[in-house]
Amino acid sequence: MTDPTDFDPAAALEQLAAATGQLLRTASGFTDADVRAPSLLPGWSRGHVLTHLARNADGGRRLLGWARTGMEAAEYPSLAARDEQIEAGAGRGAAELLADLRCSAVAFEAEYRRMPPEAWHRTVRWTRGQERPALRAADARLCEVLVHHADLDAGYTPAHWPADFVEAMLGRVVASFAAREHAPAMRLHATDTGATYGTSGPRQPVVGGPQHALLAWLMGRSLGADLLVRNALALPAPPFLY
Repeated sequence: MTDPTDFDPAAALEQLAAATGQLLRTASGFTDADVRAPSLLPGWSRGHVLTHLARNADGGRRLLGWARTGMEAAEYPSLAARDEQIEAGAGRGAAELLADLRCSAVAFEAEYRRMPPEAWHRTVRWTRGQERPALRAADARLCEVLVHHADLDAGYTPAHWPADFVEAMLGRVVASFAAREHAPAMRLHATDTGATYGTSGPRQPVVGGPQHALLAWLMGRSLGADLLVRNALALPAPPFLY
């Protein structure tokens, strides 16, 4: 999560533009058969993932417009409506999906560039009811693009996630789990950076591996085969997050 006092719109846009460019290059190589193939998300084809990313860009653009103009605009009419839009668009051909993905990303960036500095700190409301400063829309969009790019199962994996994104997101995920009543106690050790996360305890499981592998496992994008665990016979079972 971006600290509001540290938010740099230009730097955040540069990172998002790079991630979006990589996503579009992957999508541009898909055939009609490719987009009907399963993604890594249960029950979703690649067409579902691409449609979700396009509609997410539209929703984020509306939130930015709300912050900029003061005129309330819902991210989505409802969660059910969001799901209906994804289902309605998932069966399109590869060219139409790519055009939608590209146009929605361009529109999001255009609205982003219209934001005056003070608008980033205005509060807007997401579909699930969270009220946050608009700058969180930049964080949220980057996360959607990076994580769902890996979900396409097309050569881009969590190992490709930028290190600064992984570091920030891992801290955020660990904090989210720590706030949950039934989350398993454990300690994480990032073998590539030396960073540790979680709480210490004499017999608490310690899970070790590269930062990106730890994050992918916690986010349900990996079974953790590349992780090592001490003080336990098997990896703990983290709750569903994303």
